Amino acid sequence: MQTPHFVRDDNSWQVVNCLGLSENELMIHKILPVGPLQCNCSIIGDETTHEAMVIDPGDNIEDVLAIIREHKLDVKQIVITHAHIDHIAGAHRLKQLTGAPILYNQNDLPLVKMMDVQAGWLGIPTPIVSNPDDTLDDGKLITIGASPERSQRGLTGSILHTPGHTEGSVCLYLPDNSLLLAGDTLFAGSVGRTDLPGGNTSKLLRSIHERLLTLPDEVAVIPGHGPRTTIGSERSSNPFLQDL
Repeated sequence: MQTPHFVRDDNSWQVVNCLGLSENELMIHKILPVGPLQCNCSIIGDETTHEAMVIDPGDNIEDVLAIIREHKLDVKQIVITHAHIDHIAGAHRLKQLTGAPILYNQNDLPLVKMMDVQAGWLGIPTPIVSNPDDTLDDGKLITIGASPERSQRGLTGSILHTPGHTEGSVCLYLPDNSLLLAGDTLFAGSVGRTDLPGGNTSKLLRSIHERLLTLPDEVAVIPGHGPRTTIGSERSSNPFLQDL
């Protein structure tokens, strides 16, 4: 196993030669900042089967589709870390174009019902946002590329329910790839805001302490906005976490 190696590619980040469970299982990972708030949308694909998942397609769906076509990916899941407009606004359109189900935690349904209010915060049109096709409960496994008959285990991520930024906030942890998609729970040198509906500072800090800081130091963290970091770096230097 190797720790993911990231390089800058135009306006996005991509993972290069990230080994999964064996030398023949490489992970495709493109990170595209989308929308007015530059949400980090991740496109993760299994190199062998080209099955894929898209995390937080908040906007710029044509750009997301361009990456999908470039790598000849078959999108199997659309994973939403939380139901803020900048993370979920493009999911309905992506589902229309790919047929993939939309997955997010049902505790964020109240935020979906106030999507018009969220759009007003940014001064943009209200997007169509669907109810989830399945909820992302704590411990749920998200798998792509698995083929038992070919002895291919593919890529598997585990859902970590991390309430605080919103009630339904989740992170996606891929242990075999030392990778955490953290949504707006944890950032490089910061943590998620809690002053919006559903936010709770004590819950957020407890989620980070109990669910994220228990992960290995070498785990790469892709936050919902801004640059990548690692669990070890945030454990040692994030000013919001030093008293935990």
